Amino acid sequence: MKRSPNPRRGAPVTQTTVLPDTFQIRFSRSGGGRRILLASQILPLPRKKAFVFFQDPRNLFEITPPWLDFRMQEPRRHGVFEGAEFDYTIRWLGVRIPWRSRIEAYCPPEQFADLQVRGPYRYWRHLHRFTEDVAGTRMEDEVTYRLPFPALSPLVHRWLVRRQLYHIFAYRAVRIDAWARGAWRPRAPGE
Repeated sequence: MKRSPNPRRGAPVTQTTVLPDTFQIRFSRSGGGRRILLASQILPLPRKKAFVFFQDPRNLFEITPPWLDFRMQEPRRHGVFEGAEFDYTIRWLGVRIPWRSRIEAYCPPEQFADLQVRGPYRYWRHLHRFTEDVAGTRMEDEVTYRLPFPALSPLVHRWLVRRQLYHIFAYRAVRIDAWARGAWRPRAPGE
């Protein structure tokens, strides 16, 4: 298991979070000011079971760090299909921000993407891919994003956004690993 800072309120607090050995993450640049986050992890589960968990937007609360204060606007709604839209909010730097995403590229149990329709990024597309692996299922997240305010983007990305995205996906990896291994403890609201 790899060690990672334990984020709280968007910043590392302790050195106690243990990341799954199969978790990998990297950042790169794309054209037009876009950036790409690639994260992957192997889950000891069949692909269909992994896909069903991730396509249910109600599970986002469980795998989103508490410091983002993630809230679904219609928590009972969970039907996922091409074109479905979901509204939620996050708290970033003390400000509640609305976010709406639309499902696209929906191809169970291989992949689906959520595209930000409204939110804090100039562009955000999160592709979830699931491929069979000898150890179970390789889950891959490919996030293509572009920050607002292009002139400030390199500094804001370097000093804030990249670090926060790393912590968000590291937190997700730990929670997903616990779920996949049957060690899941649901979070209580406000936890």
